[in-house]
Amino acid sequence: MRITSSPASKRSKNRLFKRTKGFRGGRRNLLRTAKETVMRADAYAYRDRRVRKREFRKLWIIRINAACRQRGISYSRFVAGLNAAGIEADRKMLAEVALTDAAAFDQLVQSATEALAQPATA
Repeated sequence: MRITSSPASKRSKNRLFKRTKGFRGGRRNLLRTAKETVMRADAYAYRDRRVRKREFRKLWIIRINAACRQRGISYSRFVAGLNAAGIEADRKMLAEVALTDAAAFDQLVQSATEALAQPATA
């Protein structure tokens, strides 16, 4: 009796074609094209999981900078002041505070400017 690998290959193809749902034309239902497209999609997904982190960091810095400039200080001076004051807050938290709690952000700016002025007088 001849044994084929038909069930396994059919299962493999079905798995692949499930992943091509939403693709257009032959990319959805031609085996070779679908394989290539899924491989490329995986490569983009891998890359963009890393890019997403960079994009969010950029967004947080833009938001913090905008909030700082409204209060008359630049982003770099603000961050330097926070470091001098010993305040450890990441950019995600700072951006969230800048958006939601203006009074708390004003206090942070005040602390940063005081810490920056400290070495100049000492």
